[in-house]
Amino acid sequence: MVGEDRAGIHRDEAEYSNRLGERIRLIRRQKRLSLQDVEARSESEFKASVLGAYERGERAVSIPRLHRLACFYSVPVDQLLPTAHRDGGDDLSTGSVWSPGQKVVIDLVGLEGVSGPEVDLIRRYLGIIQVKRQDFNGRVLTIRGDDLQALAAILGTGVDDAPARLAEMGLLRLPATS
Repeated sequence: MVGEDRAGIHRDEAEYSNRLGERIRLIRRQKRLSLQDVEARSESEFKASVLGAYERGERAVSIPRLHRLACFYSVPVDQLLPTAHRDGGDDLSTGSVWSPGQKVVIDLVGLEGVSGPEVDLIRRYLGIIQVKRQDFNGRVLTIRGDDLQALAAILGTGVDDAPARLAEMGLLRLPATS
């Protein structure tokens, strides 16, 4: 019985390592970086071979190292961690990130490290919202219904799909749960 429990624990750890690696790879790709780009830009702090092993789930990453990687990618550490669900889907695209009725909160800090064709338009639009509201906390911005319609137009999606697209870009921050 004990052997069966250990096997289950090892399977769970291996599954978590694989999902953690997928998250790390997803964030790197969202930043449009190759493994070699990360190695070069980090001045070899993150070797391509080691980062690749993390991404494949072949090598464990320490918490301090994960923190440094999050800082390098300019994302909160929790964005590198997989969610608790076990359906095997992508954490950002399953729809489990945001559901209708929830507030849409943009991670302005995360926006600094994102690039893409629509990102400049998003930055400008969010800047207009901040000026209009006199809201310059600089970390997050809650989006209202009309604002979400405009963001959906910029993203080329429907209003209901815009939060998922923002999540894929690493810009959506979930409201705190109690």
